[in-house]
Amino acid sequence: MLVSSKELFQTAQKKGFAIPATNFVDALTAKVYTETAESCGLPLILAYAQSHEAYLSLEEAAWMGKHYAEKVNVPIVLHLDHGSDFQFIKRAIDLGFSSVMFDGSSLPFKENAQMTREVVDYAHAMGVVVEGEIGHVGSNDVSYEGKSNDRSYDTTLADAVNFVKETNVDSLAISIGTAHGKYTGEPRINFDRLHEISSDVTVPLVLHGGSSSGDQKLNRCATEGMSKINIFTDFIVSAHKKAQEKTQDYFELRHNLEEGLKQVLVHYYEVFETQPVQVKG
Repeated sequence: MLVSSKELFQTAQKKGFAIPATNFVDALTAKVYTETAESCGLPLILAYAQSHEAYLSLEEAAWMGKHYAEKVNVPIVLHLDHGSDFQFIKRAIDLGFSSVMFDGSSLPFKENAQMTREVVDYAHAMGVVVEGEIGHVGSNDVSYEGKSNDRSYDTTLADAVNFVKETNVDSLAISIGTAHGKYTGEPRINFDRLHEISSDVTVPLVLHGGSSSGDQKLNRCATEGMSKINIFTDFIVSAHKKAQEKTQDYFELRHNLEEGLKQVLVHYYEVFETQPVQVKG
């Protein structure tokens, strides 16, 4: 069922777990993610990134996301990930996305806050929730976000508090040491900063760049303040690895791809200690 993230995040904050956000780039990934969520009886953030428009148009993503979300009986949030263009975000809202992110994290604080607030005002009038980002989650040398060597910088407590106050965002992505893409090692996550921010900021917190950050670290993030953790690269790596196994035809290859994707989502549900959520409606 297609829902807003509000109730999901409220439950996650209260019970101390995180909900995975999984980027889909075609019908196969959207189908596997939502069907796996239903088989596990758990909620999911089904995310489409603006940077993937070359592979899947916004209109196609909206149709696919709503189609697969409505086919299952667990809560599914159709989320626009890393929206960088106000007009693109407005189109996503008009097409039926239930959640959007404006990523102005590379902008100066004042400009980021101002543009985020514009998105919030438009989205809230349409009943859609907004994720903002302060601090910056960059990219590794091997990245599926289309960037490389894009350096991260950590979110400060003061910036997080002021940003929420000035923008009225529904959730906040913060930077505490992760990066997008494929790591050559494991990141050093600043848990002290996570604890500071989660203690003083009431809105749900989001972690980007979760792939391969280490199960123990991600479990701590999920149980110590993060309500949503984004995973993408690990899915693509796993599916590609399974595709290398010997197959007889296209349908066996497709099965392998599905298994690679499913295994990763089931694994991270366990790492994040995700629990079922009942939503109204």
